[in-house]
Amino acid sequence: MSIDGGLAKTRGGFLARLFGRAADQPVTPEWLDELESALLRSDISVSLVDSVMLQVRDVVADRKADTVPKVLAAVREALVAVLEPGDRALRAGAGSPRVILIVGVNGSGKTTTAAKLAKRLRDAGERPLLAAADTFRAAAIEQLEVWAKRVDVPIVSGRPDGDPAAVVFDAVQAGLARGNTTVIADTAGRLHTKGQLMDELGKIVKVTGRARAGAPDEVLLVLDGTAGQNAIVQARQFTATAQVTGIVITKLDGTAKGGAVFAIVDELKLPVKFLGVGEKETDLVPMDPHAFVDALLPSRA
Repeated sequence: MSIDGGLAKTRGGFLARLFGRAADQPVTPEWLDELESALLRSDISVSLVDSVMLQVRDVVADRKADTVPKVLAAVREALVAVLEPGDRALRAGAGSPRVILIVGVNGSGKTTTAAKLAKRLRDAGERPLLAAADTFRAAAIEQLEVWAKRVDVPIVSGRPDGDPAAVVFDAVQAGLARGNTTVIADTAGRLHTKGQLMDELGKIVKVTGRARAGAPDEVLLVLDGTAGQNAIVQARQFTATAQVTGIVITKLDGTAKGGAVFAIVDELKLPVKFLGVGEKETDLVPMDPHAFVDALLPSRA
């Protein structure tokens, strides 16, 4: 599914009431207040909304935008500018195999993201290997094993209640022996408020480095797009523990709010590398700032 198709529901809520105006509808102070309120309701942070509205009011005052469509064009430009910085491509491995850790809280879509990413890499000609390192939930191991068969990618699984760091270590060693190009490890979902579990995640990161010097090459934090401002709190904690290198936003096909994406990038200065826009194995798409903003704020309703 494309970004535009996947964000149909999000688009329906994101500033939806501001459309339906005549092309020559003048900008009024009341309309600008409505714009500001809509941005805040979409889960964009207050500080970022203030910045966007400052830019909008400047272009209005300078008579560079005197109609509603022109102002919305200015909003699009401001939001694209938030998402553009940073390298959104997957990092090349410092050694072989490249190691990618998938982290996040339970229910965020980590396991399906790991499998979908493996399929993307396999379709691109790589030889990925999945690691089922969420040993705290037997169902998570079984789920990834089912997905591994579905996307035709080999998997190394741990035992329920086993040491997740050992599973990642074994997977990296297996990848080296088998000639796999990338190991993608699904780690256990952790509540960002539980210090002991976050410490365990730190252990996984350290052990991964012992399995292959310089690993992990990527630590992708999976955030639920419906979580709103709570996703930002999660991102802060995981970044401090696991040296997150990029973000994956999931479930954007099922939410009418998309602003948290901008708030997360603005605060943490981390690139969003992929978007989860559906349930199929192909519904993990690379982030394209222009396509993302255009899908949320089309030129016409």
